[in-house]
Amino acid sequence: MLSPLDLTIAIPVKNEQTNLAGCLAAIGSGLARKIVVIDSGSTDETIKIAVDNGAEVIPFEWNGKFPKKRNWFLRNHRPETEWVLFLDADEYLTEEFKKTLRVALDDNNVSGYWLSYSIYFLGRKLKGGYPLRKLALFRVSSGEYERIDEERWSHLDMEIHEHPVLNGKTQKLKTQIDHRDFRGIQHYMHKHNEYASWEAARFLKLKNDQTAWNSLTWKQKMKYRLMNTPFIGPVYFLGSYIFMGGFLDGARGFSFAIFKMSYFTEVYCKIQEIQKHK
Repeated sequence: MLSPLDLTIAIPVKNEQTNLAGCLAAIGSGLARKIVVIDSGSTDETIKIAVDNGAEVIPFEWNGKFPKKRNWFLRNHRPETEWVLFLDADEYLTEEFKKTLRVALDDNNVSGYWLSYSIYFLGRKLKGGYPLRKLALFRVSSGEYERIDEERWSHLDMEIHEHPVLNGKTQKLKTQIDHRDFRGIQHYMHKHNEYASWEAARFLKLKNDQTAWNSLTWKQKMKYRLMNTPFIGPVYFLGSYIFMGGFLDGARGFSFAIFKMSYFTEVYCKIQEIQKHK
């Protein structure tokens, strides 16, 4: 039997009873030294599911300022393991990924890994569209998520599109984690409406903060340059559906690209609305 990795898996949650049991089951036993569920006042069966599956539950209450959930955990409940993996409750580790993970953590020259995710939409895995990658696995000592003093731009108490700022080299892991949210289209739309408000406020702050702008990745810079134009939605649609193979998924791929185009168009409109009121 393989020994547990020198790894803490941290799962930030709020009312995740639909997804969490499957997420924890996919992790299984013996993979990590510790599994922590960071809970933002769930009112459903989330905490019970976490405890029943052997996870440690840490309560979190956001005061509207920095740090938000992931950085708060790193600062106030610093993992004793060498590595930390931040996993959302709708992300499911595959057996192939777990094998890849064991090899990756043996590399002493890497501080963090960009992870790859499959995307499920309307119950099935998408073949095309933009790839989903996040820097969600890193050495505890190498850094934390970027600091954004957002002053309650939204009610979202967890880092949204903030990325970890690490000391050292990063690499990509190609083996995918399955991203499967079973809460349905209504939840998807509500969540992205909140994300759009956050993105609009973030954009307006970046306009006047050159230091923060310089810290962005090139992909983030490209996205924010487009964000103040009405073309961001159509550009995303064309890229996702045509150039990145979204058409391979037929009607589902078309619908997914339309949803994303609508999201980025909503961000643009919220930016214009805020600027007009100011």
